[in-house]
Amino acid sequence: MYVEPFEMERFQSLWENVVDYNLSESGVHPLQLYELLTMEELNDVATIHLGYNQTNGAEELRAKIANLYQGAAVPNILVTTGSSEANFLTTWNLIEPGDELALMLPNYMQIWGIANALGAKVQPFHLIPKGGRWQIDWQEFEQAVTSKTKLIAVCNPNNPTGAQLNSDEIEKICNKAAEVGAWILSDEVYRGAERVGDTTPTFWGNYEKVIVICGLSKAYGLPGLRIGWIAAPPDLIEKLWSYHDYTTICPNPLSDYLARIALSSPNREKILERTQKIIKENFQILEDWINSHNDLFEYIPPIAGAITIVKYNLNLKSLELVTRLRKATSVLLVPGEHFLMENYLRFGFGSPSDYLQEALDRISAFIAENGK
Repeated sequence: MYVEPFEMERFQSLWENVVDYNLSESGVHPLQLYELLTMEELNDVATIHLGYNQTNGAEELRAKIANLYQGAAVPNILVTTGSSEANFLTTWNLIEPGDELALMLPNYMQIWGIANALGAKVQPFHLIPKGGRWQIDWQEFEQAVTSKTKLIAVCNPNNPTGAQLNSDEIEKICNKAAEVGAWILSDEVYRGAERVGDTTPTFWGNYEKVIVICGLSKAYGLPGLRIGWIAAPPDLIEKLWSYHDYTTICPNPLSDYLARIALSSPNREKILERTQKIIKENFQILEDWINSHNDLFEYIPPIAGAITIVKYNLNLKSLELVTRLRKATSVLLVPGEHFLMENYLRFGFGSPSDYLQEALDRISAFIAENGK
């Protein structure tokens, strides 16, 4: 089986730890242990046995996750090693050679790569800029979802646009899925990281064949814990658990414990409040900077997430541009090429504000020196 290279992940792995300023990340600046734990809890960490954990996640953790989804219970939840494993297990379980998958683009390209490797026919439907927001091209959506569609995969809020599907749009997708009998996989890892408005509506509870993927990496600022989860009907969770036995087997006990702390009230509310504060304050810095170069950039402000995709007016391919930027300024951005969006750049703005400003100043100096 041929698996195509995951270009963005390899690109980040090569460069994010060697540049002075990394704006390729899509989450907020990670929490430190002292910000998450009391002294008593820190002491408790020292007593944890470093053995195998409950393979599907401790029951207490699964209960806390289930509480995030109305009507869900412990049997609806499988804990995974990050949301990337959750995406992998779900796609691996559901997709057979020759199946059709309708995939929202742009998107984190993991499901694209896995589905192609499994021999599926990937039918994209795109978000397009319309009316001051990124919206689904509904004509393309109707063409992408057919009687042969096994799975409809969306990312809500979306990476890399920061767009948000509203309740009416979610209902429309669910109705179409029900019409053809398809599953819906909704990657909701940025839910809770809203810059404006209310919490992004979830697909959970809108249709019987919904699978929600989430985790602690983006909205919670805890990517190093590698805790993700799948919320789905119990019979599917049982099948996915058996696939999980062939991959990472179990979450590590330290991460499982820390995840329970993070998802406990009032910790969860404080963490999301911190995330939203960072996003709101830092986007103002980025927006002011983009507007100071308004002859060069076009953008639609993100609704959620510490990311936005920006169109640029330069006669350079995106990978060439970010490579030149990296070499000249030691600042790392993600090229639009990695989202099949040429002439775009993805800016991550979840870092400390002074770090973000200094990185943007370096890019400004590069623009001034190189012009158009």
